[in-house]
This record gives sequence, C-alpha cells and structure tokens, in this order.
Amino acid sequence: MSLLTSPLHERHVALGAKLGEFGGWSMPLEYAAGGVVAEHTAVREAVGIFDVSHLGKATVSGPGAADFVNACLTNDLGRIVPGQAQYTLCCDESGGVVDDLIVYLHSPEHLLLVPNAANTAEVVRRLREAAPAGVTVTDEHRDHAVLAVQGPACDAVMVGAGLPVGHDYMSFVTASFADTDVVVCRTGYTGERGYEVIAPVAVATRLWDALVEAGTEHGLRPAGLGARDTLRTEMGYPLHGQDLSMDITPVQARSAWAVGWDKPTFWGKEALAAERAAKPARVLRGLKAVGRGIPRAHMEVSHEGRPVGEITSGTFSPTLRTGIGLALVAADVPADARVSVDVRGRTLEFDLVKPPFVETGVRG
Repeated sequence: MSLLTSPLHERHVALGAKLGEFGGWSMPLEYAAGGVVAEHTAVREAVGIFDVSHLGKATVSGPGAADFVNACLTNDLGRIVPGQAQYTLCCDESGGVVDDLIVYLHSPEHLLLVPNAANTAEVVRRLREAAPAGVTVTDEHRDHAVLAVQGPACDAVMVGAGLPVGHDYMSFVTASFADTDVVVCRTGYTGERGYEVIAPVAVATRLWDALVEAGTEHGLRPAGLGARDTLRTEMGYPLHGQDLSMDITPVQARSAWAVGWDKPTFWGKEALAAERAAKPARVLRGLKAVGRGIPRAHMEVSHEGRPVGEITSGTFSPTLRTGIGLALVAADVPADARVSVDVRGRTLEFDLVKPPFVETGVRG
C-alpha cells in the first residue's frame, strides 16, 4: 500500500527533506539545510514551522454533539467553552488508550477532533458506532493541512502572514486567509509558545509560503518530525504507541489530569477508576543521564540490581546536551532514585526526574 503524502509534499522535496513513514504518511523527518539539532534549536531560540498534515481531522456535529463526545472521551468538556480546545483520551473499556487527541469546541453542536494519523480511522469508527440519531461523525483526514508555527518569534511570523495572534493558550479563532476560513489555535507539541493552523488543502501551499516568507527575518526554519520528537521528549509529552497505548493506561502514564473523574460516564471509566483506587503497579517517569549515553525505547531499567521497568521514549536532548527519556518503572522505586540502563551492553546510570526536562514559554 502506497504512503499518503501531504499537500505540501513538493515543498518538502524542494527543500531536500529526508522523508520517512509516519502513521501511513510520507512526512519530512529533517531538512537538508541543518538537520534535527539545528531545527530543534531554532524552535527553542527563534521559530520553526512544521507540516503536521498527517494528523487526523474529524468533525462531530448535530444536536447534543458535545454531550455525546463528553460521554465517550476522558476529559470533561464542561471545563471549557466554545472557542477553546482540550487535550483528551479515547480509551477502551479495558482502560487502554486507543488514542490521545485534541478536541476543538466550536459550539455544543459542532466539534473538530484532531487525533493521531494512524489512529484516526479507529477513533472515527468507535464514535460512529456509538453516535445517537442526529449526531454525525465525519472523517475529514484528507481535507485539511495542519501547520505548526512554534517558538519565541511565532507571533511576529503569524502577523507577517496576516494571521491573528494573542489569544490564550488552548484557545482558537477562525480567521480568513486567501478568502478561506482557517482555524488558528494556540497549541503545539514542542513546549514553546506557538500556533497551529488548520486550513483547507486548497490554500495549504499559499499558507506555507506566506509563513516561510514572513519568518525569513526572524530566523524561521522548516522543521521535521525528528525535531518534533526531541522537543516533545524534553517536555515529557507522551507519544501514543510508545508512552500511551492499549497496554499503557492514563493512570500509569501520569495523564490522569486529562480524565474527568467526576463525569457520569466515559469509555473505560470503570477500569480506570479501579486502577486509580488500587494504585498502578508501574508509572511513567523521566530519566536523565548521569554521564554519557542515550536511552532508547525498550531498553531495560534496573534499580539496586533488579529489573524494574523499560524505556518507552529516549533521545539526546539538544538543549541539555545529554540523554533523556521516559520509562515505565515499578511504582515502588523512589521518585528520585538513580537507576541503571542497559545501553547496548553497557550499564549506564540515569537519575529519575520529573518532566519537563527544560523550562519553556508554552503558556506565555
């Protein structure tokens, strides 16, 4: 089966992007002009632009649409109002995580969901099967591009492209670009102040070009999914399929803050409430290298000579210039313990720490 491509694929090829498969899509991992470290640094110190059009897009509409979604997904939509977005989880009745996603609440009758690429069809299927009469779930995965402008200089770039800025974190507005409605939200996956723009495919190339041109004087760099991964790991943000999965619940992954425990119902509530009450046997923790060494997924973690867990995400932090990671570790291991990791046959030491690993201006 051939990979799907972004509407900006030709722009990436022209920039010498190294492409890779991600969730069934061929997407830029890094660009020829600098690579992951340069792209990562641009986002932390100036501004970067990401094409994340592989992310899913689906709408839920009709009378009672918000109440329906609220009865399915974990977080409580009652905590936000129209014009705000919310991080939430789609769980199985077992408590496992089908996907984590962002919900954009346009009105009680209209919501936009942005799941992960590989999980979009399954999230849509589950919602469609559960939807009451009058509520329609529409898969719009191929209809929109998503561009993320992230970094301290993001506002100047957005203004230069004629897009609105200044709204609160996790809020969004509908704006006009090239006589077309686009959604501009104060969200992102990097930990920096930033915006994500959801635009119809028809204007995607013009939008990319306008943002790149506006960013020239501000040090903007196109950034690929490689830098996106190092940036999100520095923040301790989970990646579905690694740090969250059908086998790793929100309680284990320290994502229980995204669960509306007082809601009457949501998928997986009974199982998750039971696990929360009993205390999970393992929890997701951050690791920071004491010396040299880069942790990678599936490496074994030991404490005082006994295996206690496994790395779920690991990388080299360009900001800290050291190895960092996330690991599922036995809950009885002290939160500040020094642990050892088998890194390709070498036993290296890491300190357990509480993410984020770096301080940023995400809510600024």
